[in-house]
Amino acid sequence: MPIPEFVLALRDRVGTSPLWLSGVSAVVLDAEGQVLLTLRRDNGLWAIVSGILEPGEEPGPAALREIGEETGIDAELVRLTSVDVTEKITYPNGDVAQYLDITFLARHTGGEAHVADDENLAVQWFAPDALPEDLSDTSRLRIDKALTGGPEAWFRR
Repeated sequence: MPIPEFVLALRDRVGTSPLWLSGVSAVVLDAEGQVLLTLRRDNGLWAIVSGILEPGEEPGPAALREIGEETGIDAELVRLTSVDVTEKITYPNGDVAQYLDITFLARHTGGEAHVADDENLAVQWFAPDALPEDLSDTSRLRIDKALTGGPEAWFRR
């Protein structure tokens, strides 16, 4: 689902004004240590799996839901890797949003990765040292923090 119903309801009231939303992301690794990326339809950039939290939804289950919805695979969460805030994003329709993002490291447990929604154009595994040039900046940061960080989550100090 590209835009959650609760966001559409908010947009009916606030138009394109900036919304502060909570999101989750997942750096998903396969058994060989490759990173799963999606090619986003909205901006044409490769990115890690991410999505908006529904009201009252827990971040962990939301990350697993997004992985399944976007890529068709099963995964398990390993740990929380980072918490950050995006810059304001202006979407092609003029909507403006900014996200508090909670990122998890996840491990692929089953299924074949494929485009499983209408938000993405492609889904592919990449070696960490061969990530695509057209990878979103936020995904590059989140991958770096997930793969090079210690057991604790990264956040700006």
